[in-house]
Formats: sequence, structure tokens, C-alpha cells
Amino acid sequence: MLTRLEVDGFKNLIGVSIDFGPLTCIAGPNSVGKSNLFDAIRFLSLLADHTLVEAALRVRDGDIETSDLRDLFSRGTQDISHGDGDLRFRIAAEMIVEPHVRDDFGRSAEATSTFLRYEVEIGYEPPEQRGSLGRLVLLAERLDYITEGEAASRLKFPHSVQFFRSSVVKNRRKTQSGFISTRNAPDGQTEIVVHQDGGSRGPGQVAPAQSAPKTIVGTSNTSITPTILAARREMQSWLFLALEPSAMRRSDRFQTPPMITGAGGHIPATLYRLAMRAKQVGQAADDVYTDVANRLARLVPISSLEVEVDDVRQMLTIVARERSGVRLPAAALSDGTLRFLTLAVLVADPEARGLICIEEPENGIHPARMGEMTEILQTLAVDQTSTPGSENPLRQVIVATHSPVFVQLQRPDDLLFAQEVKIRGKDAAIMRTLRFRPLEGTWRARQDLTAAIGLSTIVDYLIAPENAQLKLPNFDLDAIAERPT
Repeated sequence: MLTRLEVDGFKNLIGVSIDFGPLTCIAGPNSVGKSNLFDAIRFLSLLADHTLVEAALRVRDGDIETSDLRDLFSRGTQDISHGDGDLRFRIAAEMIVEPHVRDDFGRSAEATSTFLRYEVEIGYEPPEQRGSLGRLVLLAERLDYITEGEAASRLKFPHSVQFFRSSVVKNRRKTQSGFISTRNAPDGQTEIVVHQDGGSRGPGQVAPAQSAPKTIVGTSNTSITPTILAARREMQSWLFLALEPSAMRRSDRFQTPPMITGAGGHIPATLYRLAMRAKQVGQAADDVYTDVANRLARLVPISSLEVEVDDVRQMLTIVARERSGVRLPAAALSDGTLRFLTLAVLVADPEARGLICIEEPENGIHPARMGEMTEILQTLAVDQTSTPGSENPLRQVIVATHSPVFVQLQRPDDLLFAQEVKIRGKDAAIMRTLRFRPLEGTWRARQDLTAAIGLSTIVDYLIAPENAQLKLPNFDLDAIAERPT
């Protein structure tokens, strides 16, 4: 669970800090840079599996032929006397991790601390010859723990201390050092130091930062460093939904990994796994299908849902039935219905944990049904008034939208508004960046009164657009609603 993000120098994000709750809806106009926030989160997630350069290229699915690594950096924050050699950005994340982890060799381990702060600083090294890509350099990496006492002020969204915080925040670390630190060696080189979980006062394992192709977190794959591994597993679990109709309509083979992908693939395999899991614990598989179908029925007129098993072709296919009895395979369902189905299966899956990022979840949804979309997103997020577990997975949702209708349906506490602001860079040039503003009276506003905005600032989300050709007259809408039909 990502509780705080700080970004400085990444794309158009300069001096940005955001505190997240179980559900956060970020609203802003097109092209303001909301996607860059998701890119910063995704970059951290990619570092858990890839080299620095691979993570940079995969942020927006770039390739080595057309990508420029300098596009990741805020140009204007560097000292112009050093040119591209002074390009750098910093990303810091505070997160709650699962305590029990399994390493790449199948061995289980337990993290010493579950509330962590991870920070990475990346620089750019120009190529030696023109036409080359250049390289990214690891300038600093740190992983520190947050104690139970510090969590009272660091876990800022409203929550139950007894049922939520005491369950997810654990710390057995007794030394002042964290798990990863950065230091300057006597020869002037930067070194990354790995400190053992047991709190050993030894020198720790040292790696040179300048030549490191990956971060320490990205290379931790054994139970010897369980807390670092827990941080890696958390970042690996972050799911970025960019749902593609072709992926959501596709049938699955029997051997398909039964987890929903970022494109919305593997819905049949995932739903079938949930049904078989129910049978293994003495429940009816139909109960799983009925639960998902009941959620879907609020959007479209279906009476049942199941996974059709083709033993000959070894294929799994989603099949819905309308109330009239008409059979509808997934290929016949609308894009909006498939988007809703994907979220309904995620809600039903206790193994779908961690952060889920979704851009424009309202796409393909009729305005009259956006309330159902909002409700399922709220259900998807963890209930912070209860103890997390199989019935209440530690799951978090961050969405980005520009839809006034969708914004109006959100709880004020869950809203942040992306606003473009001007700041002065190191070369005295005026630069444009973003600030994410909470509404007055919400929990984020109480943390920073200067950042809060009132309803008058977001009037574009609350009234009909200028030059609207179709408007309701000034009728008494309550009286109209009560009028018999």
C-alpha cells in the first residue's frame, strides 16, 4: 500500500508530494500531466524487476530506437553550466508491505518492518559519442523503516488504530540504520550499503553505485534480506490497468497464469481459479459466479455468468446469459461491460492485493451507471476501519479522471485536483509543474491548510459547460422525481 509519494525532477513533477488513502481520485484536464504521476509510480515498480534503462524505456513502452532518456528529467532543474551531466530526479515512496514473503527459491521469510520508506535518486550520463542513448546512473538508494510510534503521524488518512494500523504496522528493528543506505567512499565514489535484517553492526554489503545496472531492491531475490525482499514484492504487485477490449474478450488456455493483467487479460482463468478455490474449501463454485454476476447485473441485464470449459480445445471462455436466456460470450459484451467485469473479478479475488492504478475508469460507462463504477472502485479498496485479511485484502486504488460526472460522484476525502503552477528553475527560467490540491475540510487539507481549495476553484466540474445546447430548465427536480409515471 502506497501511503506517500514524493517526486522531484521527474518529467514535469518538481517538488511534488502526495499522501494517499485507500482510494484516491485525481482529477485534472487533458494533457495537464496526470499521467506523469502514474509514470513515476510505474517507474518504481519497474525498477523492482528491470535495469534502470529498461525501466525507463518501459514506462511508456518506448524503444531504444526512438526514446531519449533525457525525457524522464525536468529540463531546467539542472545547473546549466554542467549541461546534461547534471540531470537528476528523486522519487521517494512510503509504503506498507506484506510481512510474509517468499523468495525466488521458494523459501519463506518474514520482514522485520512493514512500514517502509524507499528513496531512489537517478542521474543521467551523456553518451561518449553522438547517436548513442546515454545511460542512467544510480546516485543514491535508501530503505528505512517507520516505527509504530511514528506511524501515528505518517499514516495520515482516517483509519482504525485498533483494527487497521495495529494490524499492518509492525517493527522489530532495534538499530538506527535502515536496510539500505548510501555513503561516499574514501575515493569519492558513491556506495550503496545493504544492512542485515538482524541488526548486525558489521560493515554491511557494499556495492558501487556508479556502475550498478539495477537497484539493490531490484536485485534482492533471497530470504537473507527479507525486508528488502518485502519492499520488492510490494512494488512488483502494483497493477496498472490500461484495459484493452481485445485482451478482455480473449479466451484462456488451461495453462494460462490465472491473474488479471494490466490490459485486462486472463479474466476467464482468474474467475475459474476462484471457482475451483471455492470448491476446495467446501463452497459452491456457482457462488463465485453468482457474486460476480450480481455486480455485473447492476450495469447490464444479465441473469448469470460462468466460465465455459472446453476440454477438447483446452480453453476457458466467459459466458453470460441475459434474462431472456440469450447466451453471450465475452466477445459479444460491450467495452464498458468488460471493464466493469474486470473490476468485479478483482473484487472477488483475495490474491489481488497491493496498488491498482486506473486511468479514466469511466470510459465506456453510461453517465447513469457511473455510480455503480464508483461503488465498485470503493469496494475494491481496503476498508481502513477493519482488519485486513482474506475478506478485506490490503488493496489500494488510485484513479485519474477528467470527467465532471465521475468527479461529482466521489467522496470529497478521496479527491485531489491536479493544477498547473509556475515555478522558477535553477537557470531562472519559468517552469510549469503540478500541484495536487485537496478540497477544504478533508483530511489532506487538515495536514496542509495552504494547499486546500474550495468548490469555487473546481466550478468547471460542477456546472454545465459553456455554450451547452441542452440544459434542464429551472424545475424543482425533487418534485419531478416524485411525480408518478
